[in-house]
Amino acid sequence: MAAAWARSQKRSSRNVAIAKTSQMPPRTFLATAAATGAGVLTWGATQQQQHQTRCDVDAASLAGGLVGGLAAGAVGGYMLGKSKADAVEAKYDKYWPRKIMLLFGAPGAGKGTQGEKIVDELDIPQLSTGDMLREAVAQGTAVGKRAKAVMEAGGLVSDDILIAMIAERIQAPDCSKGFILDGMPRTLVQAKAVDEMLAKTGENISLVMAFDVAPEILEERICGRWMHKASGRSFHVKFRPPKSMKLGPDGKPIPESMKDDETGEPLYQRADDTAEALKKRLKGYNDQTLPVLEHYRGKGIVRTVDAGKDMKAVWAEVSAKLVNK
Repeated sequence: MAAAWARSQKRSSRNVAIAKTSQMPPRTFLATAAATGAGVLTWGATQQQQHQTRCDVDAASLAGGLVGGLAAGAVGGYMLGKSKADAVEAKYDKYWPRKIMLLFGAPGAGKGTQGEKIVDELDIPQLSTGDMLREAVAQGTAVGKRAKAVMEAGGLVSDDILIAMIAERIQAPDCSKGFILDGMPRTLVQAKAVDEMLAKTGENISLVMAFDVAPEILEERICGRWMHKASGRSFHVKFRPPKSMKLGPDGKPIPESMKDDETGEPLYQRADDTAEALKKRLKGYNDQTLPVLEHYRGKGIVRTVDAGKDMKAVWAEVSAKLVNK
């Protein structure tokens, strides 16, 4: 009877707590969850310690110890929970609501390198159109089947397929806190199409991080860049050399020694990572992609970064401009 009553009381208390919490604003709910979870864990640990008390302790001493232990556990649980709750609330104030970002800049501006850091900091995915396309085709989604048919016929995947692919991908759970679009939009037409797609769910691009770099710096970066095909990780013979890199008598890296730090797999250089190819790519960027930046600049969401500095200095500027104002 007593045990049944205790279980009933426990269920009742838990249901009341859940009911109350469900009415809280998002950051209060998260903070409460953090504090409650810590308290429950501490209470459980205290209970386990009490069961290890010697059996020859009299009832009064046991009762006193139990009450004292629960009180100490409650205080410890509160302090631990408060610390976690404060961290959750601080992150809310710093970065939330969720960010829908574009990384903007010419080839070699550092979007890939800084994008990795942003992903780690915000815990949101960086969505490459190329990766999304390959994934959709591999999984055989409705959009993937449309794209596959076009590619097998030798055609280019149209903007409407790319937009549908993005709309499908951002429904995944890992996008719940936000996402970074990589590789699209590259034209003003694509930018307006992305805006219309997001508007259907009451959302919009919330931040455009624009990396500004002088052309002569871009050439040095591009010509020394090596890539890991599977992950897209980038290395550089001067600024970010792989651990395996060895130089030949001419002072240039030995290709066979260029391997990914994490997997040990061979790195490669893109065919268009040359000074001559860069000139053509920059012309396309200036003619087609810069108008996209001006489109979003008018919305007041563009933050420009001096990406010609060293990586640590660039990250310091990027991280400062990720913060809500």
